[in-house]
Amino acid sequence: MGRPKGWATAATGRAAMRSPGRPPVARREHRQRFWETIARGVTSEKAGVEAGVSPAVGTRWFREAGGVSLLPSAIPSGRYLSFAEREEIAICHARGFGVCEIARHLGRSPSTISRELRRNAATRGGTLVYRATTAQWHRDRRSARPKTAKLVTNSFLRQYVQDRLAGVIHTPDGKPVRGPRTRWIGRNKARRTDRCRAHAWSPEQISHRLRLDFPDDESMRISHEAIYQALYIQGRGALQRELVACLRTGRALRVPRARTKRRGPGFITPEVRISARPAEVEDRAVPGHWEGDLIIGLNRSAIGTLVERTTRFTMLLHLPPMAGYGTQPQVKNGPAMAGHGAEAVRDAIATTIVTLPEQLRRTLTWDRGKELARHVELTIDTGIEVYFADPYSPWQRGTNENTNGLLRQYFPKGTDMNRYGRSELDAVAAALNNRPRKTLNWKTPTEALNELLSSAQPSSVATTG
Repeated sequence: MGRPKGWATAATGRAAMRSPGRPPVARREHRQRFWETIARGVTSEKAGVEAGVSPAVGTRWFREAGGVSLLPSAIPSGRYLSFAEREEIAICHARGFGVCEIARHLGRSPSTISRELRRNAATRGGTLVYRATTAQWHRDRRSARPKTAKLVTNSFLRQYVQDRLAGVIHTPDGKPVRGPRTRWIGRNKARRTDRCRAHAWSPEQISHRLRLDFPDDESMRISHEAIYQALYIQGRGALQRELVACLRTGRALRVPRARTKRRGPGFITPEVRISARPAEVEDRAVPGHWEGDLIIGLNRSAIGTLVERTTRFTMLLHLPPMAGYGTQPQVKNGPAMAGHGAEAVRDAIATTIVTLPEQLRRTLTWDRGKELARHVELTIDTGIEVYFADPYSPWQRGTNENTNGLLRQYFPKGTDMNRYGRSELDAVAAALNNRPRKTLNWKTPTEALNELLSSAQPSSVATTG
């Protein structure tokens, strides 16, 4: 005859649990160590190993939490029993020590030991057996104290948030605009795919708008962080994870700030940053300093642009797709078949810029794109020093950004750049170089460049046509 119903609750004083399963190997301190490592910018796999679990467990923890740590960073005070003390209690109890003797050994109150042996004992075998891992698991389970999310209990507030996040947009005459069919595949960020047509208010906009729409209803209040957590964390039950596609980033996981700071092209070293660029580049008095970038079009097409800072003389790079693009499978770690990979851009710049006299090949300032990862080879081949602008600082290449805006008259956004051949690019560059500029006192870039070349070496340097 088995134990009567409710005997475990009566013996331990804790509520009955439904299918608790076995205690996990990792404890609360393991998770705390994991999130502390994540905050330093380490990947989830390496953070799992550093926390004492497998890389797969670290990845699962990160994805289940949506990249959001809800554990307090503070270490529990000495008021609470530690795992080491629970191991001592289990050893002493197994040797037959009494409660008072264990309490004297640990320097704790006998009531603390008695309550620990009763409340945190294992009951699966039909008897009360104290194990340190099981006791620590019960402690971690109770300390979590899960609280029902506000979006779960307040259905009107939840509907308001969902409508502002994923509500269907309408035309001025009231017709709904469904947009393209999209499928959320659970990846961190959908790239180069259609986005859903929705209101797409940010959580911060929703949070602050509630105070204007419901000034007297305190129940219609929620922080933007609570909305983010409802989207990112599995098991909250308030908002579906698919709604992250309505966020502007489309990101399904929160990326730690330290990890984003570490991210960046590994080929950019201190000696090639714009801070190391010669001071003579700033005043535009000496020609031969260039700025460059890519103009991106449909189907991963691109055109390269080179602009001389002093004269605004422009040269365009033809970057056609490689043979087999779109018909042959992409080779892992192979060259970029679209035509604007590191090798293609290096060769295009070298082929174009070596047509200029040596005094016009001083420096090149580029965006931080990986298409110029082979800048060292470019410097060796052409003698031009390459520097990279700071992140999110387009004004450091203002001449190039302005020229790219002028080129959009010929190469509009949303068009396939592969439609244009080498001759068409040369024609557009010639048209732009023969257009008067206010900054050049209404001279053309070609005239300004020819004047500089003639004044430097009037007898031996040929002018540009």
